[in-house]
Amino acid sequence: MKKILIVVAHTDDETLGCGGAIQNHVKNKDKVFAMSFTNGISARNKYSKQDIERRANAAKKVSKLLGFKWIKNLNYPDNKLDQVSLLELIKEIEIVKKIINPDIVYTHSFSDLNIDHRVIAEATLTAFRPGPKENLKELRSFEVPSSTDFRMLQDQKIFIPNIFLRINKFWKKKIKALSLYKKEIKPSPNSRSLSGIKNLMKIRGNHCGCEYAESFQLIRKIEK
Repeated sequence: MKKILIVVAHTDDETLGCGGAIQNHVKNKDKVFAMSFTNGISARNKYSKQDIERRANAAKKVSKLLGFKWIKNLNYPDNKLDQVSLLELIKEIEIVKKIINPDIVYTHSFSDLNIDHRVIAEATLTAFRPGPKENLKELRSFEVPSSTDFRMLQDQKIFIPNIFLRINKFWKKKIKALSLYKKEIKPSPNSRSLSGIKNLMKIRGNHCGCEYAESFQLIRKIEK
């Protein structure tokens, strides 16, 4: 049994990025935890308290459906994490780290368009820097449709996956979970539409010779 921690900027990133992997870990009797940093709503021009509550409730339903536990949901300003002290964010992750002592950590890609995603990736990497008493065995980054794929800049590092997970048995429940975040889903042909997300799972499946897959970039792996 392994302990898994998913560190995300916003609730829904966990399902978009690794909803299939979560199910696979649960199937393997691993304990899966997640933490988020913003409500994902307050950067919008128009929103209400009900919108924030609706998303929080959706996150709770998704956790029950997929089988993981939210260990902490913080309320930092949405799309403004670059204005928060990086040290402050690192300390929040380190608090959870001490509680869980995870074996595997998932977080955002350093190449994402969304500034919150990039900041959390940096904070996570720092919080889990190598040390003599460090338990972490793997640090993986995931892709988020309409964020990772939209930052395609010449001569810039982009998300290049090197881990592929077959999710033929998990993709339908991932789509069901994302449907609970219905306010965050875009209409087709956006890559964040349900059809676009399904297409991405098919494309990643094509890359590794299966029907559906999720892909990850291995940042660090320590074999003992």
